[in-house]
Amino acid sequence: MAGPLKGLRVLDLSRILAGPLVGQMMGDLGAEVIKIERPGKGDDAREMGPPFLSRADGSQSDTAGFFLSCNRNKKSVAIDITSPVGQDVIRELAAQCDILIENFKVGTLKRFGLDYASLRVDHPSLIYCSITGFGQTGPDAPKPGYDGIFQAMSGMMSVSGHPEGVPGGGPMKVGISIVDILTAYNSSTAILAAVHHRQNSGEGQHIDMSLLDCGVAALSHFAQNYLITGEVPERRGNGGYGGIPSQSFLCADRAIFVVVGNNTQYKRFCDAIARLDLFEDARFCTGPLRIANRKQLVPILEEIFSEAPAANWIAALDAAGVPACYVNNIETAFQEPQVIAREMRREILHPEAGSLPIIANPLRFSQTPIEDYVAPPGVGEHGAGVLAELLSYTGERIEALRASGVLG
Repeated sequence: MAGPLKGLRVLDLSRILAGPLVGQMMGDLGAEVIKIERPGKGDDAREMGPPFLSRADGSQSDTAGFFLSCNRNKKSVAIDITSPVGQDVIRELAAQCDILIENFKVGTLKRFGLDYASLRVDHPSLIYCSITGFGQTGPDAPKPGYDGIFQAMSGMMSVSGHPEGVPGGGPMKVGISIVDILTAYNSSTAILAAVHHRQNSGEGQHIDMSLLDCGVAALSHFAQNYLITGEVPERRGNGGYGGIPSQSFLCADRAIFVVVGNNTQYKRFCDAIARLDLFEDARFCTGPLRIANRKQLVPILEEIFSEAPAANWIAALDAAGVPACYVNNIETAFQEPQVIAREMRREILHPEAGSLPIIANPLRFSQTPIEDYVAPPGVGEHGAGVLAELLSYTGERIEALRASGVLG
């Protein structure tokens, strides 16, 4: 069954994570995605290991797990973008595409005549998505940057981690490259909005995506609360800013996370832990009072939860309809019955490994389900086929490009 984006063609000039994730999303949804890589070496992400993929015979390949995470459902064409001839080939490919994704430093592609202003002259319907650290404007626009820079600069680190004055207190980076991932999702939304605009108007446009912008926007209600009060939110470790309790608790064997969102749930919670006195206590009988007296309530709950295994508490809280779960690591997350039922881990064919486990796309469609997952390509694997099919290059011309080093 064709995906919902079948018929769209994407030229993916991006590397590492944020841009490639956008291309992967488009590919998962059925678009044809052509990934441009450097001849020989390819995307830097191919080398960002260990770990590296093991071949079917047990030997280690040179493809990092990092690359595998964001480059499925793509065709790879290896072209020397620094070569004038290579730039001409990319221009020709762009003319056959609906969408272009790039994450070069500001100004780099302009030197090659591959910026939006240059390409739109002959292709005014092109949707051109630029992903950079700081955006196309502003004093920091030319600067490089990676995910950790934007977690720190946006303020995201300031609201993550334990409070000052406790062991391990201080700003904390989110473990995964969360700003890259959020930027990819925002970019995908922007591209689809631009596709809809083009259907109505016939015109393409330039999309200016900034990791810093996406990091700031991701602060959401934390930032909005600051804007209306002027109060900088304090870190609460594994505690939340919603109802109390809303945090992890260490049980006799492992940790669980509990969220009590309203007073009705709080009464059921107190009943489930056999402490209705905590509902009747004047300090804790309403949500605002529990928040105001958090430092008195939480230690009481910590002691209660420490007295029995996590499974006991999960069973009691589930029976009471109170949101609770185990604090999983990645291994135990994939063992969760719900994760298994939702088939979030899939196995697909891979030319070297035989079988490759992947994370499924989380989008679920009733009419156009995502069913086709093609393994990430080898460097330049589809070069000859793409140039012959889209640009009508002859075999002789393709071989000449290879001999000159323009095509890998």
